[in-house]
Amino acid sequence: MAEKEIALLNEQIARLDEKKFDLEAWKNRTEIFLERIFGKESPKLKMIQNLHYDYSSWSLRDTYAGGSAKDKDPVRIQAKEILEALITELENLGLPQEKQEQQKLKELLEDELTGKQVKEIDALLKADDQEKTEKISEILETLSKENLAVVISKLLTS
Repeated sequence: MAEKEIALLNEQIARLDEKKFDLEAWKNRTEIFLERIFGKESPKLKMIQNLHYDYSSWSLRDTYAGGSAKDKDPVRIQAKEILEALITELENLGLPQEKQEQQKLKELLEDELTGKQVKEIDALLKADDQEKTEKISEILETLSKENLAVVISKLLTS
């Protein structure tokens, strides 16, 4: 799970409530975290980069008329919503890199396993079976040492 990443994003949400909030400094810090979590080309990163204040007089008047400016600040509200959505994504789907690594491993195994074995492993991965690790191990034990060596060497070199 992505506990550390979620903690960083929660910290950024808390920073939105600081009295001396600086949007550009907050964006820079958030971009550093998002780049590491989701990659440089992520649309999520671009959403943060596109946050900005509209300094037209009507916009400012409507935003800050009555009540606390912090509670009505559309940029802070939008930033918080983006980060909360990212946290929900990480909680439910995990880190993007983990998915890529899992897919790569599956592809390597598909080269060495029969179609039936691949289907059995897929079914076990989707099932809520407490013994799925043991059952997958049993399937992999049918591979020859040479095939296991090939899979491991491909994993190490990819």
